Amino acid sequence: MFFKKKVTVAGTLIALVVLGIAASAPADPIFKNLKVLPKNTTHEQLDSVMHMFNSSLGVKCGFCHAAQKDNPKKLDFASDEKGEKGAAREMMKMTVRINKKFFHYKKDGEHPVPPLGCFSCHHGNPHPEPNAPKEEKKMPPPPPPAQQPQPATPPAQ
Repeated sequence: MFFKKKVTVAGTLIALVVLGIAASAPADPIFKNLKVLPKNTTHEQLDSVMHMFNSSLGVKCGFCHAAQKDNPKKLDFASDEKGEKGAAREMMKMTVRINKKFFHYKKDGEHPVPPLGCFSCHHGNPHPEPNAPKEEKKMPPPPPPAQQPQPATPPAQ
């Protein structure tokens, strides 16, 4: 009887140790092939970044993500097949560098949004416009100083 208790207690302790080690082992990352975003990015964070790309560039997911080989109706989010995905990564790094160097930006509770982002240049287009807006979209220049109305002077008394 005493021997059975020892074996049972020892077996239970071994099982608990094994389960504890298995439970504390680092989990596999949720997403594969993250190269610019942190490896521990949550689903909500990644979704937020992807929706920002959608609105800032006026594109859908397939603009950067290639179709799956076995099911072309679905996207292979880990694939680097499309060059646009690599360009997006480089642009992300570029905006981080610009925000740090010129705006001394560091994300915190007071400043959650960086001063420069995708929309700053893209304005809802997949590729930034290489030229300034057309003449008709600009404000008219101010009139010359001689033509500006002069303030009325009060009558002399």
